[in-house]
Amino acid sequence: MGLLFTLLYFAIIAIVIEINVLLFTFTGLKKEIARFQVISMFTATGFTTGESELILGHPIRRRLSTFLILFGVFSLAVVISSISNILSDEFRSIELGIIFLVLIAIYLILSVRSLQKKLQKTFKKHLHKKYSLRDLPIREVLFMDENDIVLELPIHNNSSIIGKTLGEVTEQDDDLIALFIKRGDITIRKEATSTSIQEGDIVFLYGSEEEISSRFKDEMEELKNNEKKNE
Repeated sequence: MGLLFTLLYFAIIAIVIEINVLLFTFTGLKKEIARFQVISMFTATGFTTGESELILGHPIRRRLSTFLILFGVFSLAVVISSISNILSDEFRSIELGIIFLVLIAIYLILSVRSLQKKLQKTFKKHLHKKYSLRDLPIREVLFMDENDIVLELPIHNNSSIIGKTLGEVTEQDDDLIALFIKRGDITIRKEATSTSIQEGDIVFLYGSEEEISSRFKDEMEELKNNEKKNE
């Protein structure tokens, strides 16, 4: 009975993970990303990838992740206890089997395409009514595709754009936007495109990575070199 209990509980863990993967995908997360992050939270391994910001910056995903972390801690205790008592006959395997069947039913219900669409709409309405844009990840707020980036670009002492304005460096047709310039404790926002660039400025840009790399080639190369040195 002890072995049966342990196997059933592992099956419950697996189905709980799959249910949460589905729920995360309903919030707009890609399935492969959702599965990796769900397992990370469940096992409390705490991977600090850029993808984790998609979880932390989203209110509904934060609630799901809280459940997963707590369930993971509880499950660890149960698994350790069941293994240490593997020869005991006091396990409630029948009740556990019923729980597993209920979870299987929930997973199958959530797999129905029509219900998935309804849940996706419900989640979006929930976010629209109860959360402002500042609660959401920047990637979702800006509707960024795979080629778009938000970049902090430091201006080094040999930069070719020192003394120029961002309006002179870029053109109106460029697929990029100058968000603001950070100069020490000062944030230059309104005059971002008309202010002369100085050494030590940090320019915040949003747009196509290819376009930004083309317009700020030297600065991008310097940034990459500095990142390699810090690795």
